[in-house]
Amino acid sequence: MSTTKSHRLFGEELIVVNMGLASFGENLRREGATVVQMDWRPEAGGKPELLAALDRLRASDGELRQEIAKANEEAVGRLLQARPVIAGIGRAGDVIPDMRSDHVLHAGPPVTWERMCGPMRGAIIGGLIYEGLASNADEASLLAASGEIAFEPCHHHQAVGPMAGIITASMPVWIIENTAFGNRACSTLNEGLGKVLRYGAYSGEVIKRLRWMERTLAPVIADAIALHGPVDLRVIIAQALQMGDELHNRNRAATSLLIRELAPCLARAKADSETKAEVLEFMNGNDHFFLNLSMAACKSALDPTLGIAHSTMISAMARNGTEFGIRVSGLGNRWFTAPSPMVEGLYLPGFSEADAAPDIGDSVITETAGLGGFAMAAAPAIVQFVGGSASRALAFTREMYEITLAENPAYRIPSLDFRGTPAGIELTAVVASGIAPVVNTGIAHREPGIGMVGAGLVKPPISCFEQALTAFSEQYCHDHTNDMKEDNAR
Repeated sequence: MSTTKSHRLFGEELIVVNMGLASFGENLRREGATVVQMDWRPEAGGKPELLAALDRLRASDGELRQEIAKANEEAVGRLLQARPVIAGIGRAGDVIPDMRSDHVLHAGPPVTWERMCGPMRGAIIGGLIYEGLASNADEASLLAASGEIAFEPCHHHQAVGPMAGIITASMPVWIIENTAFGNRACSTLNEGLGKVLRYGAYSGEVIKRLRWMERTLAPVIADAIALHGPVDLRVIIAQALQMGDELHNRNRAATSLLIRELAPCLARAKADSETKAEVLEFMNGNDHFFLNLSMAACKSALDPTLGIAHSTMISAMARNGTEFGIRVSGLGNRWFTAPSPMVEGLYLPGFSEADAAPDIGDSVITETAGLGGFAMAAAPAIVQFVGGSASRALAFTREMYEITLAENPAYRIPSLDFRGTPAGIELTAVVASGIAPVVNTGIAHREPGIGMVGAGLVKPPISCFEQALTAFSEQYCHDHTNDMKEDNAR
C-alpha cells in the first residue's frame, strides 16, 4: 500500500466488517472503530464428522444427491396435498388403533414412569383417577409405578396430545381424516387454560370437568358433526392465518370459525337448549379449543410422509418433559432424542423460571407442519402471550424458510405479501446452518398438580438433528456405496 493511501485509510473513520468471533469486534469498538458484525458460522458448527456426513449426502455440485432430492420432493408433496377433515368424535379406547384399557398414552418420545417429569406424572395420576382405577393421588402413583399400566407415546397410536398429552381409554377424542391419503389421527378435546390435566393438575375440579366433557360436551358436538358432515380443517386453518392466528398458541380466530361453522347444527342437536347453551359457552370461553384440532390435522398431514426411503424431511417432533425427540422420514419410526430444553417466556403472576418444567408436549407437531412458530409472522399479537416483539415474529418466520423444502400454497401470510408458510423441515439444512426450528409453547409447573405457569419460545436441541444426520449417512451412504460398486462391476 502506498504511503498516501495508508495516511488516507487511517485518517478517516474506520469501518470494519467482522466475520469472526464477536469479541474481535468489541476490541475494535473500544478503539473507536465502527464494526459491522456478520452473522456467520462454520457449516455444521465446524464438526468434522458432521461435515463428512453432509459431504456423503451431496453430489459434486454441492446439492443433495438426486435420490434424496427426489424423495424429499415426494415427502413434502404429500404434506402439501393433505386435506384434513373432522370425521367425528369417538371414545379413545374404541377408535385409537391398538389402544388397550391398560394403556395410558403420553406426549413425546417413549419414557418410563421413573424418568417422567412432574407435570406428566400429575396428568397420569389424574387420568387414572378419571378412569376409576385409583381413588386418590397416592393410589394412582402406586399403580403407575407397579408395571400394570402400559405407557406409550401418542405418536405410536396415530394420535397427539398437548403438553403431558395424556389419553386414557374413556376419553373422547377428535377423529381427523386426511382425505388425500385415507389415514386418520386423533386428539383429545381441549380443556381450556389454568388448572387442567394436560398441565399436570388433577384436583377434583379437573376430574369433574373431564367427566362433563365426556358425558355432555362430546356427545353434543358429535351429534352436530353427524348433522353437518365432515368439517374441512384446511379451509379453517387457511382463514385463521389471515385473521391473526398461528394455530399453536393463538387459536382465537380458528375457534370462532369452528363455532360459526357448527352453530346451526349445534342448535339442531338432540340435547335440550340449556345443555346446548352450556356447550357453546364452553367453546366460546376457550380460545384454545381449536388447538387439539390443529394438532391432529398436522399429525394426519405428516404421517404419510414417514417411511419414504432416502427422504431427509422431518416427519415428527415431540417432547415429553424429559427428552425432545424427532423422527426423519427416511429413518422410519426411530426417535432421536436429547434432554428437553427450558422455555424462555412470560410467567403468570406469582411464578418464575424456578417453577418451570422443561419443554413438554406433542403440540410441536404444528411447527413440524409449518404452523405455530413457523407462522408467527401471521400472528404478531402472539408476542403478548409468549414474549418478544412483532418484528421478531416476522424474523422467526423468515428464518424458517432457510431450513424448509417448500412453501405451503394453502396457508398464506398477509404480512409477507401472502407468501406460503415454510413447510417441510429438512435435516441437512438444519445441521449445516445451525438454525433450529422455532417453537412457541406453554410452560407447565415442574411439580405435579399445579398446572400452567406461563408461555414462551423454545428451540429444539440441535444434537437431535446431528444424531439423525449421522444415522442417515450410515444407513444410506452404505447403500449408495454398494450401488456404485454394482454399477462399476456391470
